[in-house]
Amino acid sequence: MPLELAIFLIVLSLIFGIVLGLIGFYLIPIFKAKKALSRADKIIRDADIKAEHIIKNAELDAKQNSIEMRNEADKQIKEKKAEIAVLQNQLSQREQSIDRRDIALLAKETTLEQKAEDLARERKEVEKKNDQYQEKLDAIIVELEHVSQMSTNDARDEIFRRVESKLSKEIAAFIKNKEEEAEATVNERARDLLVLAVNRYSQEVTTEHTVSTVTLPNDEMKGRIIGREGRNIRTLEQMLGVDLIIDDTPEVITVSCFNPIRREIATRSLAVLIKDGRIQPGRIEEVVAKVQKEMDEVITKAGQDAAFQLGLPRINKALLNYVGRLKYRTSYGQNGYIHSIEVASLAGIMAAELGLDVNLAKRCGLLHDIGKSVDFEMEGSHVELGIRLAKKYGEPDEVIDSISSHHGDTESRFIYSQLVIAADTLSAARPGARREMLENYIKRLEQLESICNSYDGVQTSFAMQSGREVRVMVVPEKIDDLAAHKLSRDIRERIENEMTYPGQIKISVIREYRAQETAK
Repeated sequence: MPLELAIFLIVLSLIFGIVLGLIGFYLIPIFKAKKALSRADKIIRDADIKAEHIIKNAELDAKQNSIEMRNEADKQIKEKKAEIAVLQNQLSQREQSIDRRDIALLAKETTLEQKAEDLARERKEVEKKNDQYQEKLDAIIVELEHVSQMSTNDARDEIFRRVESKLSKEIAAFIKNKEEEAEATVNERARDLLVLAVNRYSQEVTTEHTVSTVTLPNDEMKGRIIGREGRNIRTLEQMLGVDLIIDDTPEVITVSCFNPIRREIATRSLAVLIKDGRIQPGRIEEVVAKVQKEMDEVITKAGQDAAFQLGLPRINKALLNYVGRLKYRTSYGQNGYIHSIEVASLAGIMAAELGLDVNLAKRCGLLHDIGKSVDFEMEGSHVELGIRLAKKYGEPDEVIDSISSHHGDTESRFIYSQLVIAADTLSAARPGARREMLENYIKRLEQLESICNSYDGVQTSFAMQSGREVRVMVVPEKIDDLAAHKLSRDIRERIENEMTYPGQIKISVIREYRAQETAK
């Protein structure tokens, strides 16, 4: 029994469990669904509540923003109205100011019109008075002309002459004072430099001609030089480029040529041929070629000796050949080679005293006349040719400026050019340095005296010291002391502009007044 009861209870509990399981299986989801529905409803209600709150808050914010924007807009409107009011006030004030100005301008315009009328009336009165005064003045002038027996033009010319005379004296006095002041500070230093330069350098002077003479052992040699039918002399003249003059002068042949180098080659060639005794066309060509080669060597050595003597480094060899050619070039009888060395030495001495570049000053002095080495072969003045050579061989600007300005053709730009001008004058002007033909010398003296005698008030003039000085005697009643000073300046300017002369010319105006009486 107990076993059956136990089984029954077990079976019953199993059935009950199954029933409970079925119930739970079907009922639990229903309960969960209901619970989920209730939660969803709650969430929806909460969401609705929150949405209502958000909407209300948004409406409140929108109302607040609209209020603030309205207030801001009202504020800006008030500010704009205030600005407009200020502008309207200013505009009103300007309009009032313009009105006042218009009134003032109208008043001024009226006043000016009144003044213009007054001025026109016064002008008519002044013109009327001027006419009256002019009539009176004309009457007075006529009376004065009648009394003085002098026309108006004559009186005006007399006044001009007196004013010119007075001003001329004042100008002459001013010029004299300024020149005295300049001379007081310049002459002493310049004199020291020039004396020092002259005392420290001196050299012999050689005299050259455009012709050379060759001495013959006897007159028979003239026939041998001429040759059969003149073959020898024609060969000589053709090879040498000179003219051989065979005249009645005993035992002398004259060689004539403007080119001094060809003349020297001809002289040397003739000396060799005369000494050798064999004079024929073949031998002439051989000797001339040999002498030409020797001359080239002599010219080169002369240029190198000049640079060595002056201590000048780095001069183009081709340019030194042109320096050597100056050995056979003369000007007024002064040898160009020696003259160039003199100028270089003098310029170097003055540059040393002034604390300048001595070598550069010597270089400028040595090359200042370099154009004369080719002026008998090429067209152009020796200044133009010298500038061309200096530029060709790359000489510095100071050298080119010294070449271009040493005769005053252009204004000097460097102090070295002034030194070269001074040294060139010293070398050319010292006694014995240069000579002129007698005819040119006389013409120059006559021209000098003629210029001096052409001035009013000059009694006579005398050229002295070979034309280095001219003394002008003036009439004391016409030329006073200041006018004498002005006269000397005028004569100096005319001499510089109209004459060509070596060195310098001193103008001395002499005024002497003598008061004489005779006791009876």
